[in-house]
Amino acid sequence: MYQFVLLIHVFATVFIVALVLIQQGKGAVVGAAFGSGASQTVFGSRGSGSFLFRLTLSLVAIFFVTSLALNYLGVRAYKQERIITLPTVPGQSSAPIKSAPAPLPRDLPKK
Repeated sequence: MYQFVLLIHVFATVFIVALVLIQQGKGAVVGAAFGSGASQTVFGSRGSGSFLFRLTLSLVAIFFVTSLALNYLGVRAYKQERIITLPTVPGQSSAPIKSAPAPLPRDLPKK
């Protein structure tokens, strides 16, 4: 599960970077208005802006959700690693032992 979410996260990241680099800035239209002739309107005069903007927003939403999912999976894996199981000795129970939390500053001895 972790690898699948990570793969989606990496693809979303690469496509967001590519889409941001493809899109024109708002000042690029001003140069075309004064006759430079390089307006680069592949999808029409206004058609590409809303499509690329919506596609970018959807990829950003996917990036956000996968970031939260990776954080959740990472924290859960970290908590599972903190549980220590000792080898069983004949005559003793094999209950897992949790590691002790770090002492709080109020619990430390005063000097």
